[in-house]
Amino acid sequence: MSEPTDEFSFPADEFSFLAEQAAETGIEGQIPRGERVSLTLEDGRTLSALRYIPPGAGEAAPVVTFLHGAGLNAHTWDTTILALGLPALSIDLPGHGDSSWRDDAAYVGRVLAADVAAGMAAWTRGPQLLVGQSLGGLTAAAVAASRPDLVRELVVIDITPGVDSNAGPTQIRDFFAGPVDWASRDELVDRALAFGLGGGTRRRAERGVYFNSRVRPDGRVEWKHHFAHLANAAPPSTLDAEAPSGAPAADAVSAVLGEAGWEDLAAVTARITLIRGERGYVTDVDAAEFAGRVPEASVVVVPSGHNVQEEIPIELGQRLRTAALAG
Repeated sequence: MSEPTDEFSFPADEFSFLAEQAAETGIEGQIPRGERVSLTLEDGRTLSALRYIPPGAGEAAPVVTFLHGAGLNAHTWDTTILALGLPALSIDLPGHGDSSWRDDAAYVGRVLAADVAAGMAAWTRGPQLLVGQSLGGLTAAAVAASRPDLVRELVVIDITPGVDSNAGPTQIRDFFAGPVDWASRDELVDRALAFGLGGGTRRRAERGVYFNSRVRPDGRVEWKHHFAHLANAAPPSTLDAEAPSGAPAADAVSAVLGEAGWEDLAAVTARITLIRGERGYVTDVDAAEFAGRVPEASVVVVPSGHNVQEEIPIELGQRLRTAALAG
């Protein structure tokens, strides 16, 4: 049975939009060849990723690996990879894109790192420039700490372990609150644009929604990623009890995870760069704490919000190309 269609269904080839994205941003040159790869993990779950090979590169192995943020998917890096112009790998984090959901819903850096490391070991042939944004940044730090053989250099984009969960990320939580399914993808596009998401134009929002949603056999549309479903299910939590300090236990857990993130960054032996959007989620206080805890790292501020890879993909791609070639 063929998949139901909706208002702006696109061709089955998920890489058919690369030429359109290149034209939108003025990127010249031939379009890389894209392919989807998958890996069966030890527990039977699937890890999925996108591999990009520039024209003339033969079967060159990736030199840059990308990890996206919560609620996104591997295609968020498409235009950045076009600007990069190098063999690249973009992984769908567990619970996102075409990767399996986790039964335990443990979507934190240290847990996801083991799956990502398995994928990198299977799909790359040398230490990578590992780039992670938001949740992907915390996961990338955990990978670099636990598997230094896989990482030549670490770039963390607009996240630190100390980011205030009551600041910028609230917008994302509010965006995913609501129905668990929709009559059409157009409804999701309207919602994304109403929240100031989607890349600034309806066409970009349509592409983003297309990659991040699926049409069920009953014709209803749902998000591919697990987070929206978890947020709407809102089961009773054992984290509702009070912590010994008197603070809510959820805050205590957040603090523990934050410390784990700092420990990961401290254990990284590769060069570290934090790229911070001037309108992003990392505050001046967060940046100062990062500089104090990871004094050997570089900190770069760019004219962007949180999703740097979508707001200034050419600048980011060129910056990463320089770093990759310098290695």
